[in-house]
Amino acid sequence: MSAHKKRNISVLGSTEFTGIHLNKPAPYAAGLTGIKVALQHAFKEMGVVKSFRTLAHMNQKEGFDCPGCAWPDPEKPSKLGEYCENGAKALAEEATNKRIDAAFFAQYSVEELSTWSDYEIGKCGRLTTPMVLHPDSIYYQPISWEEAFSLIAKELQQLNSPDEGIFYTSGRSSNEAAFLYGLFVRAFGTNNMPDCSNMCHESSGVALSETLGIGKGSVKLDDFEKAEVVIVMGQNPGTNHPRMLSALQKCKENGGQVIAINPLEEAGLIRFKNPQEIKGVIGGGAPLTDIHLQVKINQDVALLKLIQKRLATLDTVSEKVFDHNFIATHTQGYEALLKDLDRFSEEELLERCGISKEKIALTVDLLAKKNKIIICWAMGLTQHKNGVANIKECVNLLLLKGSLGKEGAGTCPVRGHSNVQGDRSVGIMHQVSPTLNKAIENSFGFTPPSKEGLDTVHAIKAMHNEKAKVFIALGGNFVSAASDTLFTAAALQKCSLTVQVSTKLNRSHLVTGKTALILPTLGRSEQDYTNGKQRFFTVENSMGKVHRSKGILPPASDQLRSEPEIVGGMAQAYFKGKHPVAWGSLSKDYHLIREKLAEVITGFKNLNKASEGAGFYLPNNVRSLDFSKLPGGKAQFSCCELPEHQMPKDGFMLMTVRSHDQFNTTIYGLDDRYRGVHNERRVVFMNPSDMEARGFQKLEVVDLYSNYDGQERKASKFLVIPYNIPRGDLAAYFPETNVLVPYNHFADKSHTPISKSIVVTIQKTE
Repeated sequence: MSAHKKRNISVLGSTEFTGIHLNKPAPYAAGLTGIKVALQHAFKEMGVVKSFRTLAHMNQKEGFDCPGCAWPDPEKPSKLGEYCENGAKALAEEATNKRIDAAFFAQYSVEELSTWSDYEIGKCGRLTTPMVLHPDSIYYQPISWEEAFSLIAKELQQLNSPDEGIFYTSGRSSNEAAFLYGLFVRAFGTNNMPDCSNMCHESSGVALSETLGIGKGSVKLDDFEKAEVVIVMGQNPGTNHPRMLSALQKCKENGGQVIAINPLEEAGLIRFKNPQEIKGVIGGGAPLTDIHLQVKINQDVALLKLIQKRLATLDTVSEKVFDHNFIATHTQGYEALLKDLDRFSEEELLERCGISKEKIALTVDLLAKKNKIIICWAMGLTQHKNGVANIKECVNLLLLKGSLGKEGAGTCPVRGHSNVQGDRSVGIMHQVSPTLNKAIENSFGFTPPSKEGLDTVHAIKAMHNEKAKVFIALGGNFVSAASDTLFTAAALQKCSLTVQVSTKLNRSHLVTGKTALILPTLGRSEQDYTNGKQRFFTVENSMGKVHRSKGILPPASDQLRSEPEIVGGMAQAYFKGKHPVAWGSLSKDYHLIREKLAEVITGFKNLNKASEGAGFYLPNNVRSLDFSKLPGGKAQFSCCELPEHQMPKDGFMLMTVRSHDQFNTTIYGLDDRYRGVHNERRVVFMNPSDMEARGFQKLEVVDLYSNYDGQERKASKFLVIPYNIPRGDLAAYFPETNVLVPYNHFADKSHTPISKSIVVTIQKTE
């Protein structure tokens, strides 16, 4: 019997309820309560003095980048603190005074730890020493760094092909670490580099690349101050990137208006109490949303087509609504788009999106008169089978209005993790770039592989089919972040070796291959020294700006190594000096990494100097209206189909969401203050009329089921909560409901999991 079968691992952890308490949903975000909660988390984890000292340096030019979201810092960050409530929570998690040492792992087996909730696992503290889980054992044991690297090298050398290795990357990694990691993986001989972008904004990257020629957004932070309209689609900035609310506030103060398009009315888009202003602390705060379009789940294409059709009827010879000069000069496919829109009746589109005629009329009237328009979006648009089409429809609207390449206008995909965009910029991708491969060959003297690698969903399938046998993760919590939790867990457990480079304990350290390694690394907030000299690294924010980050805290343990040092250690152990790349020198000298990165990656010229101070923006062709790399040298209009879902008679459409007390898979606490849910995560939000029609009572215990390709998946024991959500739609937290998302159903072209549109049925728990 293989080792992983001997371990009695609870993949999903505890399903016990924790004592729910409900309030009314909050009418505003942040304010005095936000300050209070942020400091409570910080004081509990770090203590008072350490909290104030560390928070004062976060997101400052001479400090360190927030380990949370990728929202950009203003040119002149506030001296009062350029961070939000959830940024403070993210820092508190990383800079906690709690420690996990060898004694902890001697006391608790992986079997016991796996029965804990994700919240309980995450609260154990910082990892302090390398650990190994041997086959047939259920206890991690200490291992030296040299032994760990040798073990990895041995497992990699035993593979029949480099393509049997999977090398995952989280968005927490620095540009330097990610560049070196990608270099090592290519030198090893594979492009199997799935990353967290595959699970979030890959749909954005594909759609934007095909229509505008770059897989990133086009706006800068100060564009929000100049925008006439900001459309916020499929996202909840009050929880996921709260500093965005300040930008929306400035838009409003300068006469702009905000349209929110989302199935849920979120507190952060109702009213914002800016904690950096007196009126935000003791006053009523600032109203943000002018029009809320409560679209049904995954009917954004229908809504956007309806808006475009209505605008087209207003665009006459005497009264121009569209920017025809922009369209003629910079775009291709306008006539085809208008013809395609004629295929859809307004009645059908109106019924699909579920929004009143009156609100549609208000929206169209506003957009008809404006051309400085920003569209922002997040996972609510990307994580659908038609995720790419969702983004292309956003681009269609912007192209019609000429809302690109000008101040106060453009695309704004809001990235979730703090350097996920930077990872991709410096070469973390499973696709093959001949230009990048040639540059690597010229700079480093080896030929990278030319075969396309595996993205996240196909890497999971390969491991499950035992065609991939070693899994190495540079950060992240793969088993909880990926779709189809039980399938993903089984895939990892079939591996001969799984390696996690981490700061804190998570479920992926417990759901492992036959052998598993935990390699503890430095956090963003910690000092990184070599030979008595402190090093810094660089990151890229959500708007394409690269800047430096330098920690201020002593490391949690003298056993910690930086991510570049860990990557270099693996490479040295594998190649044993028989390779043209000087892995040892690169891993210790970030200045040297940046010099080589600047040689290889376009836009990073003079990186060492340019990253100082405020940093610099990477090239962006949309800002200069240069579409020369696209067909005809023009930006592309797109003709998209409406989404189709096979709904059973008693079916619902479920979207997974974050609570206010979490960031990605990291659970800070058990409260979702803005939605009025306290001390519980196992909840499902349902329209009260649906509850009445199905005979469900408030807080009744139910099970959720999905059925794809004849395979039933089940998420057990959730409490029903009446909520303002469209009829036929449900919402519940991830990662608890990731178990319902089939690994083999994903977005066309981008392969992003369908986590925001899962067809489910719901039954009372027996």
